[in-house]
Amino acid sequence: MYRKWPLAGLLGLLYFAGYVSATEARLATYQPRFEREQPVVVVVAQNQMTELTDFVVPLGVLRRSGAARVLAVATEPGAVQLMPALSVRAEASIAEFQRNFPQGADYLIVPAVHDSQEPRLLDFIRQQAALGASVIGICDGVLPLAHAGLLHGRRATGHWYSRDQRLGDFPNTLWQENQRYVVDGQLMTTAGVSAALPASLALVEAIAGTAKARALGRELGVDDWSTRHDSEAFTLGSQGYLTAAGNYIARWRHETFAVTLLPGIDEVSLALRVDAWARTFRTQVLGVAPQPVFSASGLELIPQRSDSSELPELPGRAVSAAQTFDEALAAIASRYGAATQRLVAAQLEYEQNEQARQHVEMFKP
Repeated sequence: MYRKWPLAGLLGLLYFAGYVSATEARLATYQPRFEREQPVVVVVAQNQMTELTDFVVPLGVLRRSGAARVLAVATEPGAVQLMPALSVRAEASIAEFQRNFPQGADYLIVPAVHDSQEPRLLDFIRQQAALGASVIGICDGVLPLAHAGLLHGRRATGHWYSRDQRLGDFPNTLWQENQRYVVDGQLMTTAGVSAALPASLALVEAIAGTAKARALGRELGVDDWSTRHDSEAFTLGSQGYLTAAGNYIARWRHETFAVTLLPGIDEVSLALRVDAWARTFRTQVLGVAPQPVFSASGLELIPQRSDSSELPELPGRAVSAAQTFDEALAAIASRYGAATQRLVAAQLEYEQNEQARQHVEMFKP
């Protein structure tokens, strides 16, 4: 017998099927706490290995916005080794931050890290969430959030490559597909590496408003930071694994490039370009400077070498942050072929724009 569904029931079905309204997809507007003039944002790193773009891009974008006090914090004092390349020094350890900010952060940003079950990191995530911080997991920064117990019964996403792992390890999380980022209350999680830039603008919008985010987006070359994304389009396939293995094994074809670290360097574009090149499985990228330097946003970059006289400079030209992946992928295709370009794009979870794709077609075998 035909029966009309009540509107509330239909909306409920849509919700649990993973359809999210524009309102639900947005972080709540920042509400000042503790009489702070600006929100305190912590981008936390694991000293042993933290993903380069996931860490540097949110920090650089938010500092450039001028809308928040943004702190680079590490699990321990000392240098932070980023993966797949470069090294930085955080401004404080977790213990130092906790002493200086007993009320906690307003926002905690967690990048992908090598050990997503490190007790010190998980305790910090739990503590900041309990103190009322909004918690953002960039790429597979979602895994520490899950291990910390924040995602039980919540909607979330992550890098396409970890999909099976996430479904198996955390079956009580409502995993979402085909969204660049997912917001569930005070939790925000994102798709793979390329989502760091749009997600950072979404956070700027929540803190400082749409007009501020649009103005900053224009500076970065970004005009769309919506949730639209096709994560199910990405795969390595047998060809991807063969390309990675072939590039890695053929060590006589490996190259090491220098990237000159200059005071005031744009750390956002630097991170995006280096991250792309260092994922070819045949390229090593070393930061070069006579001494540590501070980027445009004040992030301390630690060089791996003081002299680049024996190394070629990393290919690339000055483009906007939004164009950096396209420029790097086109150059990778030119140097190493379209198969390696596709391998890198899949790791970045990045779909090239049509003009860039046409350029890459020129280098297919």
